Amino acid sequence: MLEKEVINFERTVIVGIVTQNQSEEKLNEYLDELEFLTFTAGGEVIKRFSQKMERPNPKTFVGTGKIDDINLFVKENKISTVIFDDELTPSQQKNISRIIDCKILDRTNLILDIFAQRAETSYARTQVELAQCQYLLPRLSGLWTHLERQKGGIGMRGPGETEIETDRRIVRDRISLLKDKIKTIDKQMSIQRSNRGAMVRVALVGYTNVGKSTLMNAVGKSDVFVENKLFATLDTTVRKVVIKNLPFLLSDTVGFIRKLPTQLVDSFKSTLDEVREADLLLHVVDISHPDFEDHIESVNKTLQEIKSNDKPTIMVFNKIDAYKHLTIDEDDLITERTRKYWTLDEWKQTWMSNVGQDKALFISARNKENFEEFRETVYEAVRQIHITRFPYNNFLYPDYKDAVEKDEDQE
Repeated sequence: MLEKEVINFERTVIVGIVTQNQSEEKLNEYLDELEFLTFTAGGEVIKRFSQKMERPNPKTFVGTGKIDDINLFVKENKISTVIFDDELTPSQQKNISRIIDCKILDRTNLILDIFAQRAETSYARTQVELAQCQYLLPRLSGLWTHLERQKGGIGMRGPGETEIETDRRIVRDRISLLKDKIKTIDKQMSIQRSNRGAMVRVALVGYTNVGKSTLMNAVGKSDVFVENKLFATLDTTVRKVVIKNLPFLLSDTVGFIRKLPTQLVDSFKSTLDEVREADLLLHVVDISHPDFEDHIESVNKTLQEIKSNDKPTIMVFNKIDAYKHLTIDEDDLITERTRKYWTLDEWKQTWMSNVGQDKALFISARNKENFEEFRETVYEAVRQIHITRFPYNNFLYPDYKDAVEKDEDQE
């Protein structure tokens, strides 16, 4: 009899705050996502801590009373990691580490750790390491707090600072080396992109875990890794796809996320170049997720940062097979019928009816539901781009050639 594989998850707690700019409802959404990130990284969330504050405490992020509560819970429940929902400053991380004797992480650090786990190729590993070094550099002093606890003494006057400066120099040199390495790979990838010829380029973009890779596999008959975890795909995959008689290139890119670390946007510049150089974007949305409108906003914000928000875009609402909505009894005259109660047909009558380059598509990539409509819409969009780019190259489009000749006769 085979024994089941035992996975040892790290026992963690997560911490967030309600502020003037972040309501309690919004905080719960972020903590849900943070819990999923923690699970993806190999942790198990034992408890959540939250506190209402006007702004984060500049010393310990949360108040002193809440920090003591967290510290007590950590000691009594053998917690190994405390994760904060927002990025901690170096001084906050240092102060919290003095109080709570376990690993202290923030959202940025957690995402970087997941990226480090998921990086498969040499290029992805280089990008992740660069982001980690840039994150680590201002926080090196926190690693030497153990020297301060010695309270001076013979041989303890100054070596800490010497070690910090040595480490800073090592990290700076490493950052410089990684940047040079990425520049070299950037040139190679740029040459690869130029060698692909003049085929129309289509890029899948969207929030993490919305089903881009599943869609890529379904359309391109590819073998892209798929998993119900965040950031399952880090390396860009490009496939030649043919719909009817029309070939084009389809690329699957890294997923976006709210509060995406700036270090990752910078270090993954070349990966995002696939998006920058695309002729058409397929913005994939998980419509079964309760916060899908926030996800759309986050993706659009990132596209704006990389100057790709003005590209022709088709909105693809995926996972319609998993979409669920709340119901109200006919006799219930009190409950307000908010968006949580809308059916899929009702959503289609809202802003979704007029978004992107064409009408929005509603599909299930896993079950290939409404897939013919999806293929037809993408085909028409790619065809129009191709015709615009090569007005005299009509061997693929006999119907287009006939239409042109008909127009000339009428003139």
